[in-house]
Amino acid sequence: MRWIALLALMLLPLAPAAAQTDWAAQLKEGDVTFRDFRFASGQTLPELRIHYATLGSPKRDKAGRVTNAVMVLHGTGGSGRQFLQPHFADALYGPGQPLDITRYYIILPDNIGHGKSSKPSDGLRMRFPNYDYADMIEAQRRMLAEGLKVDRLRLLMGTSMGCMHGFQWAETHPDFAAAMMPMACLPTEIAGHNRMWRKAVVDGIKADPAWAEGDYKEQPKLGLRTAASVMQVAGFAPLHLQKQYPTRDAAEAYVVKRIADDIASRDANDLVYQVESSRTYNPLPDLEKIRVPMTWVNSADDYINPPEYGIQEAALKRMPTVKYVLIPASDETRGHSTHTWARFWTDELVDLLKRTEAR
Repeated sequence: MRWIALLALMLLPLAPAAAQTDWAAQLKEGDVTFRDFRFASGQTLPELRIHYATLGSPKRDKAGRVTNAVMVLHGTGGSGRQFLQPHFADALYGPGQPLDITRYYIILPDNIGHGKSSKPSDGLRMRFPNYDYADMIEAQRRMLAEGLKVDRLRLLMGTSMGCMHGFQWAETHPDFAAAMMPMACLPTEIAGHNRMWRKAVVDGIKADPAWAEGDYKEQPKLGLRTAASVMQVAGFAPLHLQKQYPTRDAAEAYVVKRIADDIASRDANDLVYQVESSRTYNPLPDLEKIRVPMTWVNSADDYINPPEYGIQEAALKRMPTVKYVLIPASDETRGHSTHTWARFWTDELVDLLKRTEAR
């Protein structure tokens, strides 16, 4: 009888593995176009297009104001679609999860110079206006207010460049969001090694003879190889990579493919502008203007924003509404990219939403 029972168990159909949700199939996408958009540099663009994608639906109060909007801002070179990756989306957007799309209206914009928004590679190349973070934030604000009719956010999240945007948002528009969660940045001028690797990226591209002052016939591949190599090293997580690629052959195969994939995804003009857009970032002098409840998250193995600087300790004394969280380094964290692995900070997001419910 035991053998019969065992055979019956063996013949039972195997339970299917948990399927990942196809979040892209649920997106609603659109564009907001601004006529004669004026940049901080004084330059103008006859038409500036900001692309966005959304999940969920807006909910409105009796006055017609949207009450459940959450905007998530991407990093340098990224796009709103990066927040559809399973290790981010599957932990946040589903039923009962912190940003359940039956409760929240998720807005994923492509910033100026990125994704499907207006960018140098559309045709202007190096004649495109010299945008900076202030321009990107103003375009985000107008996209929300004029395009989506959102005049207040329940939550603003941002990673890397989006994290830096968060600090500038908090100073420039202190009451626009009920809560903020910036991840993987420091609220200070980009200097030291952070500026140095960015300078190396831009100069590496421009040193390629194929660059041709931005009017290249084909992508300047040698310059892009320099840029991609520098950026990959800057973003690496040493403990994780040592665990995953413990032999010379495995490590070399990984980095060769990683750099090749990066090069294939880039446009040189776009990348120069993307990296240089950080040149005017410096929220440090006006930190006292920040009054929105905020949970600021960094990771201890972030080479780009190392905690050893001590910048965060001094900054926190000037921002009484800000809670700082440093994720300990491990062979599971992802260095700078820990910001998109939600399992490391989901509890902090839940706490932030709970303590700002009444705002």
